Amino acid sequence: MNRRRIALLLPRLGRYGGVEQFAWHLAEALAQRGHEVDFICARKEGEAPAGVRPVVVGRKGGLKVLKALHYLVQAERMRRRGDYDLTVSFGKTWEQDILRVGGGPLSTFWQLSGEAWPKGPRRTLKCLTRHLSPYNWLTHIIERRQYDGHCKIICVSDAVRGWTLQAFPSLAATPPEVIYNRPQLERFTPAPDTGRTACRERFSIPAGHVAIGTASSNFILKGVGHLIHALSLLPPHFMLLVAGGRNPGPFMDVARKLGVSDRVRFLGRVDDMPAFYNAIDVFALNTFYDACSNAVLEALACGTPALSTTRNGSSRFLPEAWVTDAPDDPADLAARLAALASEERTEGFAWPEDVKAGIPAWVERIEREMESGIRRG
Repeated sequence: MNRRRIALLLPRLGRYGGVEQFAWHLAEALAQRGHEVDFICARKEGEAPAGVRPVVVGRKGGLKVLKALHYLVQAERMRRRGDYDLTVSFGKTWEQDILRVGGGPLSTFWQLSGEAWPKGPRRTLKCLTRHLSPYNWLTHIIERRQYDGHCKIICVSDAVRGWTLQAFPSLAATPPEVIYNRPQLERFTPAPDTGRTACRERFSIPAGHVAIGTASSNFILKGVGHLIHALSLLPPHFMLLVAGGRNPGPFMDVARKLGVSDRVRFLGRVDDMPAFYNAIDVFALNTFYDACSNAVLEALACGTPALSTTRNGSSRFLPEAWVTDAPDDPADLAARLAALASEERTEGFAWPEDVKAGIPAWVERIEREMESGIRRG
């Protein structure tokens, strides 16, 4: 199609972080198609893609809410000045033609993720600090503006689409579209038996043991404590390996109280995740909130049976028996994990051809929008 002027809006231009990587690669793909692409950001971390012009507006103010407000105002000023054919937002901006919703509405996140905290003072304090945050109030104001029906909304999963419609029922007249993020599944393949043996030795998994694996940088949100409780209900040859995260101390305290500390291992950062998925027997992500976990799909691609929850967007790719609606029920988790441990390993996971996903689908959607002649702003 003809060369068009496009702006992508996101506070950070860089390749660290899921949304940042996606926006970087989308900008690159649009530039390769011959479009004139500006990336309106607060700061630039590393090089921009070839043919993409960074528009850096800064993020002044000191406080988080003031930095966000500064970017909101300055990004809108540059958007208006740019006379773009199309603008795509990945974050908290005032006006855009297309809004990519990666995490769902803040109110839904609060509701579901709040249940990850134990009932009592800790949950109350968490809810109170969230409601008193000026930054969160600004987010609510921006969301009401973004979801007022004046822009195209594209969600990263059917789960996020459902949460968005539930929080903003007025969108039912023009419901959001869905384009999934397609992880680089080519890196994740089932290892042969000899390869699996080497992987298990690498992670020191004793012969005859069933290794349950999970991966997280947020132990509370991803239900690791409940997994440890479930482990205590399983036979002694079951063990839990946790990749990622920051401070495992409180969770090891739980494991000690339950008498399973010798069966729980926190690995910290794991650089070779394909080896991890091939080493374990079952992958478990009993998350309280996840837009669309790549880890579940990566485990499947390695042939590893995976358990997750109805609160995870990538659960749509799992058999019904591998999905629970009770991330905090140790007995249910234990029963499902035991059943999954007896499952044969799969032949891997191929992305369904009828499910729109990835950068090519986004490029096609953006160009179709511009061809339609719709232009706002």
